[in-house]
Amino acid sequence: MPPIKIYKQDYIASPAGRVWKAFSHNPFALIGLWGVGFLLVLTLLAPFIAPYSVNEQNQQILLLPPSWDPLGHVEYFLGTDDLGRDIFSRILHGVQLTFGMSLIIVTCALFFGFIIGAISGMMRGLKSSILGHLLDGLLSIPSLLMAILVVAVIGPGLSNVFWAVGIAMVPQFIRTIHQAVHEELQKEYVTAAKLDGANDLQIFWYVIMPNIWEALIIQVTMAISAAILDIAALGFLNLGAQAPSPEWGAMIAQGLDNLLLAPWTVTIPGVAILFSVLAVNLVGDGLRSAIAPIRN
Repeated sequence: MPPIKIYKQDYIASPAGRVWKAFSHNPFALIGLWGVGFLLVLTLLAPFIAPYSVNEQNQQILLLPPSWDPLGHVEYFLGTDDLGRDIFSRILHGVQLTFGMSLIIVTCALFFGFIIGAISGMMRGLKSSILGHLLDGLLSIPSLLMAILVVAVIGPGLSNVFWAVGIAMVPQFIRTIHQAVHEELQKEYVTAAKLDGANDLQIFWYVIMPNIWEALIIQVTMAISAAILDIAALGFLNLGAQAPSPEWGAMIAQGLDNLLLAPWTVTIPGVAILFSVLAVNLVGDGLRSAIAPIRN
């Protein structure tokens, strides 16, 4: 009797599985994912791993260089500022204010933008056209400029940065979801669902929603990097976090007076901002590259 041959069945991965497979084959995307994960861990554990208090001063070690400098000290890994505060501890606490706050802001903006964008996207006729033109006008204003305008009205401060940047982000999500839903409504499978007797809520949740989540993910990554830059820019302009806050943009502003004498007080928080934005952008680009073949 000949041996029975067992053939391995073809496995058809789910869309999410195919996205992850394509994403995991992109080394730059994985680097960005590790970077974002590292920032998330620091956001949660910063108060527990920081060696010193955020505002603890030591007048004996003013403007101490980083530890790799011959004049540096290993106990102060990234050196100190002009008040003798440990820069490493301040950078760790700043993760919560710059990166962590950007995540909260984008989450809230996504919530409100999703609701308004979904409702407006399901509209038809004159109402949809008016809202579309209104969103085009709002989006013609850069998010940072809009945040500055909001701060000018409600005043500077870290708590007001939340509202300023959030208000600037909401129109972006409304526009993304509005346009995605409006485009999906023109597809034939939506017409087929209507003929089957599905109502608007069923059409949106079961027919349209599975086809727009890719656009949402990409917009979220873009919004996080923009929020990080906006928060840091407002802090740098003294419109956001105020001294002695360890927010990264405010730290750069505080170190400008000693730029030539102690450049690490400016470059280190600047590198932290660069690392955060780069990591998020690498993840966003990786997702965009992984999703594109599936959508096509």
